[in-house]
This record gives sequence, structure tokens and C-alpha cells, in this order.
Amino acid sequence: MLTPEFLDITAAICPERTAVIFEGRRLSYEQVQQRVKRLASAFSALGVNKGDTVSLIQVNTPHCIEAYFAAALLGAVYVPLNFRAKPSELEYMVNTADAKVLLAGDRYVPVVDELRGRLPSVEHYVQLDGRSGSDSGWRDYEALVAGSDPDPPFVDVPEEAVTLLMYTAGTTGFPKGVMLPHTSFTSYVLNNVSPVDPDLEERNLLTVPLYHIAGVQAVMAAMFAGRTLVMQRQFEAREWMGLAQEERVQRAMMVPTMLKQIIDHPDFQKYDLSSLKVITYGAAPMPVEVISRALQAFPACQFINAFGQTETAATITALNPEDHHVPADLPEQERQRRLRRLASVGRALPDVEVRVVDEYGNEVARGVAGEVVARGDRVMAGYWKDEERTKQTKRGGWIYTGDLGYMDEEGYLFLSGRASDVIIRGGENISPEEVEGVLTGHPAVEECAVFGVPHDTWGETVAAAVVIKAGHRAEAEELQEWCRERLASFKKPEAIAFRDELPRNPLGKLLRRELREAYGSKNPAPP
Repeated sequence: MLTPEFLDITAAICPERTAVIFEGRRLSYEQVQQRVKRLASAFSALGVNKGDTVSLIQVNTPHCIEAYFAAALLGAVYVPLNFRAKPSELEYMVNTADAKVLLAGDRYVPVVDELRGRLPSVEHYVQLDGRSGSDSGWRDYEALVAGSDPDPPFVDVPEEAVTLLMYTAGTTGFPKGVMLPHTSFTSYVLNNVSPVDPDLEERNLLTVPLYHIAGVQAVMAAMFAGRTLVMQRQFEAREWMGLAQEERVQRAMMVPTMLKQIIDHPDFQKYDLSSLKVITYGAAPMPVEVISRALQAFPACQFINAFGQTETAATITALNPEDHHVPADLPEQERQRRLRRLASVGRALPDVEVRVVDEYGNEVARGVAGEVVARGDRVMAGYWKDEERTKQTKRGGWIYTGDLGYMDEEGYLFLSGRASDVIIRGGENISPEEVEGVLTGHPAVEECAVFGVPHDTWGETVAAAVVIKAGHRAEAEELQEWCRERLASFKKPEAIAFRDELPRNPLGKLLRRELREAYGSKNPAPP
């Protein structure tokens, strides 16, 4: 099965059902399918063939969905670009992907124009939001769609063909291009998502960026399940609540910081969010105190914690709604056991194997920490033009995620951080995420990052960079005492720096390396 069939099946069964709601515009599944076919014809006329790459830089709009499925129909590879990337990163991604066509939203046209002379593979530029003058060198997206054949050429595409090239990054160097075949998404969808039901309509509020694997996974699931996607260009808490109320949304996917901003928003109680039935969260660690508050804020809502990464085509384990249910009248021992489980990322999904292994690749016993690895039809084909890094990450069919953790006796996976981020203080391993979870629970803390700094006596000690909520105050000593009461004494931060924001790379990942460099002198005193 190929991914465009998700759209075709739903358009055949429920052609008049709304597929996308975006800033007052509503497109049915039949309309989206027709636009995708015309756009595929347009791409073909521009010389896009099987295996060619089509890149796009834009915030969340229907263009992102149409461009992907149109490219997939032709067996081309779709490359979503991070709209927060710096020009040098954009240049690198477009050039390494050998993009033949580059689509851009209006706000990104000036950036692309500055790079034009350094993008030798790009043959055609398409502007998404408006019409440029005939001498601008930009083609108009809507004109291409309207003026193209509604029946694109048939292309025989194998299931194992790469359909998406998604750039992801670590803390150093340029992004890595992750090659994901059709099977990456068909495996997940067919095994974990119920197909379209003519009698069941659901609206899904999509705010996760579509250059992120979680956003792509949400689109694939929605197309197959016949859900209506209510699209938000970029996350903003008040607007999110307004859309959820106005459109009576039943589903949403968020990263923990989004969920925290919503329940902390001063106007949270003013919105009617009772239509929400399922909230999926993931892409970053969720502090137990935050999810506990969210469960109270949305008492009628089911929560799902989804864990995965780009290399595994998103979710490989899930903490399901029943795992979030912690009745107050349970015996105290059982209640504490369930509360501890909230700190896990759940159990493996049906279409993927998940193990925890030692440094030699041998599976470790339950309760013993090691590296999380995954295997299945949907793991990446490899890194684009990087055989060496592919060999390091994909071994014997297993993806080595770089995440550390352990499984309990029932198969629940508990993460303890990234292998490269573990702090070793006097021989004791300390997970930055554990300390961050405690710090984030403080009522004055908006977000934080914990990292290790060199120390003559202990080898490393714990330091933290903290962003304080607007209108709140907190002293370093207060936060240290907060941690001391909730953690083993050696885990509390010995130095705390207050910052306006945390450093992140263009793909949104936290740059602990920059924090270590900024505050990494030996025997640090609190800044």
C-alpha cells in the first residue's frame, strides 16, 4: 500500500466530508484529492520524475498536505524544510536533497531569493500565498493547480521507495536527512489507526509543525481515518483554545510545553474545551506534575503519551488512556504504582519491536538500564548520502535511538535521557530529564534545561538554566531547596542560571552544548 491511497480511500467513501479547515476555508476530501491530482500533473509538467525531490518551506497550511501527496503520486521524494532554519541550514538542506522544485510561503520568498545563486539543483520556484510579477522567477501555486490536468500520469511506485526526506538534527553540525519509505507510514497506520467510518466524524486540531515527524504522522492518520484537520499555522495558546472551542475539536496532539502553556494560561477557564476527547502528547519528556495537572484540567479527556523519533517514523511506544487513570480511592500502594507509571512512555506498539540493550547490543534484563532500540517495517531506510552514520545508527535492522532507559516487568518503558547528556557525578549517573521534571513542577518555572559542568572533586556537577514565567519570581536557593526536597541530594543543581530563553537549534532541539560552554567552568558558583 502507498500513502496516497489513504486519501483515495477516504475520498471514495466520504467525498463530501471536510478534510481541512484553515482560517475560514473548508476543503472536502474530494476537493483535496482533486487538487492533489492537479498539482501532481503540474509537478510532472515541471519535469519531476520518480526519485526526484520536491522541497517546501512554509508554516502549517493545506499546501503542505497537497504538496506531499502530489509528490508521492509521482514517486518523488517530499522534503519539508524547517521554517525556523537559518539561511545556511536552508542552503545545506536544499542542496544535499538535490531539490528540483522549491515551494515557499510569501514570508520566506526573500530568504530564498537571497540563496538562489547557491541552489544549483533547483529548476523551478513556486510561491504559495500570492502572485509575483512575471519577471520574479516565481510560479504561482494556485495558477499551477487550476491550469493542470486532473488526471496525472500513472507512476509505478514500490512500497519500499523513499517518499519523505525529513531533516533532523542533533546538537552539533548540520541536519541529518532521514529517508522514510511508504512502508514507514503504512505500517504505523494500518496497525494502529481505525479506517474511515462513514458514521463517525472527528476533528483533529493540528498545531505541531509539518516539518516534524509528529505532524506528518498526524496527517497520515487523519487521512486514513477520515478525520477533519483543523490547522493552526503556528502554536499560540489563546488561538489554540479559540479554535478548539469554535470548531468543537475532539482530538489534539501537542508537545508538553504546549500543553503546559494552555493549562497555565490566565484565560484557560474562559474557554469551553469540553469537546476534547483525546489529547496525544510527546516529542519531549513530560514532567509527572504537569501531566497530573493536565488530567485534572481535562477530566473528561483521554491522554496518550507517544514516544518515538524521526528515524522510527514517530511513535514506537504509547502510554494509553487506561494507564493515565489513577482513581483517588485506590489503595495507596497501587495508587503510587500507577502514578510512577505516568513517568513512563508506555509499551511497544503492535507493528514494532522495542528492546533495551547494553553496549554490545545484548538485550538487558527488566529493570536494567541501557539504550533503547527498535525494529520493524517502518524504521528509516537510512540517512541521505551518509552511509557511515547509517551504519552507526541502524545495525542488524535495529535503530539505535540514542535514548537511555529501562523496561519494567510489564514492558513499560522508562526513559532516563540521551546517552550523550547523562551527568556523572562522583560515579553516580544523573538524568537531566529527571531533574528538569522536578524543576518544571515549580509554579514559577516556565521551562528549564539541566546539564553537567566539570568539577575537580566530583568530575561533574549538576547545573540548570531556568526561564521564569512572566509575572513570577524565584531565587536560585528556592529552586535548589525545591529540588532537594524531591530528589536525592547529589542530583540537585549546584548552580542555577536565569535566562530569558533557552538556546535551541533551527529544528527546535535544545542545545545543552551551548549551556555547558556558557556555564562550564570548573567548580562553578551560582551565576
